[in-house]
Amino acid sequence: MIKPRNSRLAAAISLVSALALTATACGDDGSGMTGAKGAEGPGTGKIVFWDENGGVRTAIWKEIIADFEKANPDIDVQYVGIASTEAQSKYDTAIQGGGLPDVGGVGAAMVAGITAQDALEPLDDRIAESSLKGKLNEAMVENVRSAAGRDELYTVPISATNGVLYYRTDLFEKAGLDEPDTWDEFYGAAAKLTDKKKNQFGYTIRGGPGSIAQALDAMYGQSGIDSFWDESRTRTTVNDSKNVAALEKYVGLYKKSTPEADLNNDFTKMVAQFDSGGIAMLNHNLGSYQDHVSSLGTDKFRGIPQPELADGTRVMVSNPVSGLGLLKSSENKAAAWKFIEFAASHASNSKFSESAGLIPANKEAAEDPWLDKAETTKLGAEALFSGNTKIVQLPYYLPDWNTLSKADSEPGFQKVMLGKTSAKDFLDTLAENLDEAQAEWKEQHQG
Repeated sequence: MIKPRNSRLAAAISLVSALALTATACGDDGSGMTGAKGAEGPGTGKIVFWDENGGVRTAIWKEIIADFEKANPDIDVQYVGIASTEAQSKYDTAIQGGGLPDVGGVGAAMVAGITAQDALEPLDDRIAESSLKGKLNEAMVENVRSAAGRDELYTVPISATNGVLYYRTDLFEKAGLDEPDTWDEFYGAAAKLTDKKKNQFGYTIRGGPGSIAQALDAMYGQSGIDSFWDESRTRTTVNDSKNVAALEKYVGLYKKSTPEADLNNDFTKMVAQFDSGGIAMLNHNLGSYQDHVSSLGTDKFRGIPQPELADGTRVMVSNPVSGLGLLKSSENKAAAWKFIEFAASHASNSKFSESAGLIPANKEAAEDPWLDKAETTKLGAEALFSGNTKIVQLPYYLPDWNTLSKADSEPGFQKVMLGKTSAKDFLDTLAENLDEAQAEWKEQHQG
């Protein structure tokens, strides 16, 4: 069972609030401390850019910076690459001690903590008056807006990675099965492609680290519920009877159409089984596409969006969207904004997304020819842009979200897989903790 986390929730929220209040009291001196107002500046000269995924995206960001500096010879961008595992602590340290950049890469999972410390500039007005107006994918905009837990937008979305259902086309063709477009087809294929005597399974369910995000995607995808909260935004829908039934059906695949080892398998082992042909279907995101290509080429597998409901609509839970934030303490916001606008423009966003294999946030970039060669990315983009996909925005803004959705829930999910806990009891306990977290967050921010 997941135990209530009241004391830690309160402590986490109080800490963020205390940091914000303490830093704000330091004054608006432009030093990089929280509350510093900064200045628009001359729009020329030097600006500093933090890449929160340094190493992985360094080469493409340096290329975009070179393009920007060629188009804006009076602006010099200093690139600083930060490992993704260190990005949050790097921001927190700089917020308190000074040294924040002018522009920073801020993923959806980080934006609430940074915004709570009053370190990011709201961007709605700037976007409305720029060339980006009407050019950004609405679903991604909603994702980063929701992640901040406020009505204002604090990052410009750059790219996203969707949940993907990978399937072995060679195994499907051999069995005479069509592509699993709907949930019924998915379950039918999982059963038909399982032959335990040959150690062949139709699907691999994620029971080890990262299991909850995949389970939520399957639950909401089948139930059709398109909001994480009820209309009052005080009670989660995670334990709605439709979601309970969906989880029961999903977990019912375990040991029937999936390997028994799935209880503890991490993603690396699941991928290895899929690529070796022991698994016919696998859920992950766009990040593993190139790994499959390296192992299988492009003629033995395909990656498609999550299955549709019977009426043709598709419901998916949100994946964190990467974005660029304008730091409030910047003394040269005019130049910093020019860089953000350039990076999110059609040409730059297309170049970045093609290199990273991600879905571009710029609508025009999402129509570029390179997506025809990256089929899985193209299908993901089409799903996001089609208007038929409903995105359930996960509450990244809750201070305890990562703990509740990972360490506190993964052991409980394993008990559901083993039949030691019912899906209803598991989801009721998770819902209780989420409702408490939401209530404390609302008291802190709206009380």
